[in-house]
Amino acid sequence: MTVPVYLDCDTGVDDALALGHLLASPRADLVGIGTVHGNTDAAGAAENTLRLLTLAGRSDVPVAVGAASPLVGDFAGGAVAVHGTDGIGGLRGSLPRPACGPVMEDAADMLLRLSHRHPRELQILAVGPLTNLALALQRDPSLVTRVAGVTVMGGAALVPGNATAVAEANIVHDPEAAQITVTASWPLTLVPLDATMQQTLDESRRLRLCASGSAFARACGQMLDTYLDFYERVVLGRRAAALHDPLAAAVMLGEHRTVTAPRVPVEVDCTRGPCRGQTVCDLRSQRRVRGDVEGATVRVVQDTAPGYADLLVEMLDRV
Repeated sequence: MTVPVYLDCDTGVDDALALGHLLASPRADLVGIGTVHGNTDAAGAAENTLRLLTLAGRSDVPVAVGAASPLVGDFAGGAVAVHGTDGIGGLRGSLPRPACGPVMEDAADMLLRLSHRHPRELQILAVGPLTNLALALQRDPSLVTRVAGVTVMGGAALVPGNATAVAEANIVHDPEAAQITVTASWPLTLVPLDATMQQTLDESRRLRLCASGSAFARACGQMLDTYLDFYERVVLGRRAAALHDPLAAAVMLGEHRTVTAPRVPVEVDCTRGPCRGQTVCDLRSQRRVRGDVEGATVRVVQDTAPGYADLLVEMLDRV
């Protein structure tokens, strides 16, 4: 059986990997994609997404351009050093022109429409800043009653941030939207840096992708060259990169096992000080007993089983 999935993304390199996982999965029915400011601008993310869908032969999936800036402030300018000037390692121009353009509605309205089409079945996977989700909640608070679940790649519970000392990029690019999203009364799974930094794809697996029989997988291998350059130079000191967004896709679909994932209260710091964008996960109860906190709605994934990189390569080979 498949589940309808709405993907909200800022299509950079790891977003492309998450898209590939969803396209390859027998469990996912990708019914719509919305783009948002983040790794690149929202319109550029839509262009990247449409080209990748065309490459995969999946131009049937509608793409809507979403929020161009956060609820408060301006677009931060993208993550050029990490994802390249176009968000996908400079590969945009070599991908096929989109078979069609974005739909006329914006991403928040697409999400609301899909929630009515698939009531209590729709799964949301958000792997960029959460502006579109917050806008949808503001337009129609009853959205929470029509969604089966929300999975967010974002935050850092017990590890350092990657955008500031304490904040992860997706959250800090719109803390106000993140606060609205994580405190809404829908079941939400947060896949933070605690889990994603444990799953890495190295140069040998990148070369496997480059040699794949799938054009989509080969494109992923090529764009990963830029991504691994950054991780080697700045983050890990070796040719390997964290699999942030695709891991969240695998967790959402139940295709990669979580090890530690308690349901606990979560808030986002929206102040203007050095902790802006921090995901404050209240894990105090875990000292005395591992388990869920009564009344909490956010499940925080701290650990997943090893070996996701090999599963991802296999998935991308199928696209």
